[in-house]
Amino acid sequence: MPIALVTGAGGRLGEVIARHLARNGYQVIVHVNKSRAQGNKLTREIVREGNKAVLASCDFSRPASVTKFFDKIAGQHGVPDLIVNNASTFDYDFPGKASETILNRSLAIHVSVPFLLLELAFKAASRRHPITVVNILDQKVINLNPDYFSYTLSKAALQAATVMLAQSLAPQVRVCGVAPGVTMVSGPMTDDEFAKARTLTPLQRSSTPQDIARAVRFLIESPAITGTTLMVDGGQHLQAQARDVLFIANPTKEH
Repeated sequence: MPIALVTGAGGRLGEVIARHLARNGYQVIVHVNKSRAQGNKLTREIVREGNKAVLASCDFSRPASVTKFFDKIAGQHGVPDLIVNNASTFDYDFPGKASETILNRSLAIHVSVPFLLLELAFKAASRRHPITVVNILDQKVINLNPDYFSYTLSKAALQAATVMLAQSLAPQVRVCGVAPGVTMVSGPMTDDEFAKARTLTPLQRSSTPQDIARAVRFLIESPAITGTTLMVDGGQHLQAQARDVLFIANPTKEH
């Protein structure tokens, strides 16, 4: 049975991806940090459905802990066949109101940890045991605006890394990306703002968590694809936005 490590799987999008993979034949390593209770619940539910899952915890704001985390997984369960880099942090900052703390945390979780996991995966991979990596990005990496500056900057760095690592780690490792649009209520967004924001795309709908999970699975099952990012966002990346969609949905919102 192939093994999938899904980071940030204790809730939200990571939980949906983990469930989808478990139902499609993967033993899922459910990574959590602070969401241990949610992760334990998810793991038990996956097992009750007759599938396989185990919990693994690590604080990705401290990249130095990643090697021990990966080695423990590989030693106890085997080297993952799939790594979904979904773990994320989403805190507001803006040029002129910058936060070095937010920037450093964003870079650690969105850039340093995925890079280290890929390095470790490459060392463990072989032509007989290739590894697929899917980085969860954001349509904001194409449709740039300065809101959520540190988040966007670090996701853009991860998108660039997706290309460069795909170039350098083939054929042992494939590296792809999935870039969602407005998928779940995030940050200070209200339910009404979320409902409106989801319609602000050419298709007048944005992505659902299930859309993203299916896109991840598509990339897994497409061995000729590497270095590519799928934009799964209703076309949101096609229309320039001077502000984050939160402030377009509600122009009176304070930032």
